[in-house]
Amino acid sequence: MKLTFLGAAHEVTGSCYYLEAAGRRFLVDCGMEQGKNIYENKPLPIPASELDFVLLTHAHIDHSGNLPVLYSRGFRGPIYTTEATADLCDIMLRDSAHIQEFEAEWRNRKGKRAGKETYMPPYTMKDAIGAIDLLVGKPYNEILCPAEGIKIRFIDAGHLLGSASIEMWLTEGETTRKLVFSGDIGNLNQPLIRDPQYIHEADYVIMESTYGDRSHGPVPDYVSSLADVIQKTFDRGGNVVIPSFAVGRTQEMLYFIRQIKENQMVRGHGDFPVYVDSPLAIEATTVFQRHPAECYDEEAGRLIKQGINPIAFSNLKTSITAADSKAINFDETPKVIISASGMCDAGRVKHHLKHNLWRPECTVLFVGYQAVGTPGRAIVDGAESIRLFGEEIAIRAHIQVLPGISGHADNEGLMRWASAFTEKPAKVFVCHGEDVVTEIFAERLRKELGYDSYAPFSGTVFDLVTGQIVEAPAGVPVSKESGGCGKASHRRAAAVYERLLGAGQRLLAVIRRNEGGANKDLAKFTDQINALCDKWDR
Repeated sequence: MKLTFLGAAHEVTGSCYYLEAAGRRFLVDCGMEQGKNIYENKPLPIPASELDFVLLTHAHIDHSGNLPVLYSRGFRGPIYTTEATADLCDIMLRDSAHIQEFEAEWRNRKGKRAGKETYMPPYTMKDAIGAIDLLVGKPYNEILCPAEGIKIRFIDAGHLLGSASIEMWLTEGETTRKLVFSGDIGNLNQPLIRDPQYIHEADYVIMESTYGDRSHGPVPDYVSSLADVIQKTFDRGGNVVIPSFAVGRTQEMLYFIRQIKENQMVRGHGDFPVYVDSPLAIEATTVFQRHPAECYDEEAGRLIKQGINPIAFSNLKTSITAADSKAINFDETPKVIISASGMCDAGRVKHHLKHNLWRPECTVLFVGYQAVGTPGRAIVDGAESIRLFGEEIAIRAHIQVLPGISGHADNEGLMRWASAFTEKPAKVFVCHGEDVVTEIFAERLRKELGYDSYAPFSGTVFDLVTGQIVEAPAGVPVSKESGGCGKASHRRAAAVYERLLGAGQRLLAVIRRNEGGANKDLAKFTDQINALCDKWDR
């Protein structure tokens, strides 16, 4: 029984863990890296087609975003997750594929004029739909047996609709080990979402540390703070642009604005318009409404019982088409614009920033974490300008952060979660945090809870039976050639070739599964393979 750390090791994003146990090989999460890439990630040590299944903690792209890559490389096993996460991934993976195909089209349009090689997106809509078809939704708190010797249970992590920590029991012979993957641990007292559930027993814990070095501080009065930003901005004649994650954060903003309007907290601007300019956010809001049991806390639940939709109000406008989106910035009426993505690195919000960042009467209000290397982080850190669509845009708008708005537990919340274990786990692995933060939080676990804690780099291999680290590589910084702008054509060619290898590995797996088939069918299969080889054997 072995655990290998692949992604989100000394980095915030790209969650991915590879396990070998009970004769099976599987992943927990398969996330996309977002923002600045600090360290090289070790590749999956086996062909994707040889994975038996995947477990998914939640729908955020840094946990789910590379599932279509697995599909493109031949993986066809089940992807187990919660029911709400399966529904959210249905829209989020499609959206991710759409963004990547759109970006590829845009880059190729420019590149063609410059004589550059064709850019291939990491995956296509076809790959995303293929991965979505593999999703298997399961309820919270029920034990699932994906294979003999393996049991899992999804526990509400309180981070996002459908988000889960995973309890996992692995058995080989007389040896059983219990692992707990925290997933992203939710913040207490979030609007809409229930508080995280705690787990009390584990041999080994793999936990996140996104806010492992800092506190959110006292719980602010979100509604009053947001109303104040809107009031001051509208009084100046400007717009409030809120870069917001389409799933979770957008619904929270709608929840707050409903209260602001109900209590008439913004004066002199009538029933001001609020635009949700994100097809994904609109679809996600529908998913929220389909899963009240997994979504709403007691306060929101009471509203529903009274027949009140907690995330809807008058003059709420939704923008579906590109024409709808463009029209928003030609309307001079002061307005609130909520648009994805939350870190300003993709999507329609980039257009709204282009039209509003340079206007001193406007406000750009950040309501979530901004990863290092993202445009959002640069704006928050005080950049004087930012490049959007090939144009340098001066930053003259008011830049504000709504404090405490985070779906992640802060350092105290993380400690509260970690201290819930009634007996000390044999080892706690600290992942999913910025480079130094993982070490800071691991040290705090050692000092305050007496835990044997360790922050692994990608490629670390741990023997779950002996409790020993088998391989402990140092972090390998990303070079320009491997992760920067250098040798991009070589990387693209390698990615396409990886897909070809994946197809070949899948073919071999299909051949093995046909062992014992009828001779007539096997002969026909053989002829088809040989014909394909004859066509391409150059």
